[in-house]
Amino acid sequence: MDKQPVQSAEPSQEAAPIKLPKTSESEQLKRIRHTTSHVMAMAVQKLFPKAQVTIGPSTETGFYYDFDVAEPFTDKDLKDIKKEMIKIINKKLPVIREEVTRQEAEQRIKTINEPYKLEILEGISEPITLYHLGEQWWDLCAGPHIENTSEINPKAIELETVAGAYWRGDETKAQLQRIYGTAWETPEQLAEYKRRKEEALKRDHRKLGKELGLFVFSDLVGPGLPLWTPKGTLIRSTLEDYLKQEQVKRGYQGVVTPHIARIDLFKTSGHWQKYKEDMFPMMADDQESAEKEMGFVLKPMNCPFHIQIYKSELRSYRDLPMRLAEFGTVYRYEQSGELGGLTRVRGFTVDDSHLFVTPEQLDEEFLKVVDLILTVFRSLQLKNFKARLSFRDPASDKYIGTDEVWEKSQGAIRKAVQTLGMDYFEAPGEAAFYGPKLDFIFQDALEREWQLGTVQVDYNLPERFELEYVAEDGTRKRPVMIHRAPFGSLERLIGILIEEYVGDFPLWLAPVQVRLLPVSDPQLEYVKEVVDKMKMMGIRAEADTSGERLGKMIRNAETQKIPVMAVVGAKEVESNTLSIRTRASGELGAISVTDVIDKVTEAITNHTNF
Repeated sequence: MDKQPVQSAEPSQEAAPIKLPKTSESEQLKRIRHTTSHVMAMAVQKLFPKAQVTIGPSTETGFYYDFDVAEPFTDKDLKDIKKEMIKIINKKLPVIREEVTRQEAEQRIKTINEPYKLEILEGISEPITLYHLGEQWWDLCAGPHIENTSEINPKAIELETVAGAYWRGDETKAQLQRIYGTAWETPEQLAEYKRRKEEALKRDHRKLGKELGLFVFSDLVGPGLPLWTPKGTLIRSTLEDYLKQEQVKRGYQGVVTPHIARIDLFKTSGHWQKYKEDMFPMMADDQESAEKEMGFVLKPMNCPFHIQIYKSELRSYRDLPMRLAEFGTVYRYEQSGELGGLTRVRGFTVDDSHLFVTPEQLDEEFLKVVDLILTVFRSLQLKNFKARLSFRDPASDKYIGTDEVWEKSQGAIRKAVQTLGMDYFEAPGEAAFYGPKLDFIFQDALEREWQLGTVQVDYNLPERFELEYVAEDGTRKRPVMIHRAPFGSLERLIGILIEEYVGDFPLWLAPVQVRLLPVSDPQLEYVKEVVDKMKMMGIRAEADTSGERLGKMIRNAETQKIPVMAVVGAKEVESNTLSIRTRASGELGAISVTDVIDKVTEAITNHTNF
């Protein structure tokens, strides 16, 4: 007689999810990662004595160090470096802080012939500190660090990748080799981190976008400038149409503005003075015009254009609030090393709108904008987000406007989120140069954070452009501007959605919503008739006319993540039905064509599944 399995007296419990804190959330991890970067640099210089070190900070999930070496590091080099790191960790070296004079630091750096350290020294202020690993290695560093290398768990570290990086991020300077690594407190955390990285690779929008045929990049066009295929364009258009409909309900008016403008427009707004390095170079007729800064630039923002539309005639208080909206494409000269698929590009389309309101209307209009953004997030099935109040850093000189104006703007945003009872946090230094922002930070399935929607209160640009309206008492008054973008940008949003959905778009967003699969050629005519009926009802339907076996057609539809598949054989033709199979609910059996069309149309309208 077979033995029965022993029953546990205690009910089984699933293991608690492993939390992976960011460096900014854990002082101990910050110390571990910073020290591990030093251990890595020491290991590199032991194995490659001619390597020169530059900077080696911690990141939110690990650390990196930049090296000047004759030859790029290989995968074998990384394995050897890690082995050497483990040897150093196991020596239990004390981490010693030493405070020195500038002259002493300069002399020691010259002795070991480290020119990059000399340049770093020039840019730091007292106190100047060195951190030693035992008596064998040291670097200029402000800390913090752990007390002994034994506090690093050698089974909780990993060297990940090597990348090129220009010194000081300047393409005209030396190209260095950057080694990225990660370090955790426990091996279990490292294992969970690796699991999430593998999952991130599966979700990578660049990979999925290529497999699903949504967008491409071309070297001839240039980096950071995506080209949208017909399927990708369908997703963009669907998102645009959806938001336009929501905006019409709320009294927005569409506008269209040029892609370029005179520099003077951006001098008035302040973008030229504050944002020049991030803009594409000026287009001038000749050298004299260039020297006088008389020319055109690609627009980095849409707001100055909308301001000109507002200013084209004198407005009355009766005209306000005035809500101008545009899907406006803007251009920013991102460094090539910072570009990444759709989430960091050089040309992107912002779902931009600028509201011109009276001071009395500000609070109500701000709340309405937030309501629109929350409506958008619900339709996109994005639930895990929080509000960041991006305020001015009073110690910085990058902002325009008076203290009074900034306090008024920041107070309006704080009041709005408190009125709504939203989960929020304040982030000094994250404001735009002309005003504070309410940013919506979305956390995806892998706990990565992305900024999506944003709302900004702006008293400064109306002042700089001398905007006015005629108040009820006949006097001229200054309107307040609200800048808002629920999506943020179409490119970034679609990149994030591809990864969040793993390419499996909800029915209303899918490029192809229904695919009909004929079992054999005799059913083709019926299939084409049904496809035509669906298209007439606004359903994105298509027929598989490949002639493949049914099993292959089903696998192809699943690979391409088609939400609804309809198998059509002789029985379905005779009964005027479709045998439905959906990604959301599996096999649903035979359903009449009329009911299928009604159910799909209803699901698209309500942004739900079939």
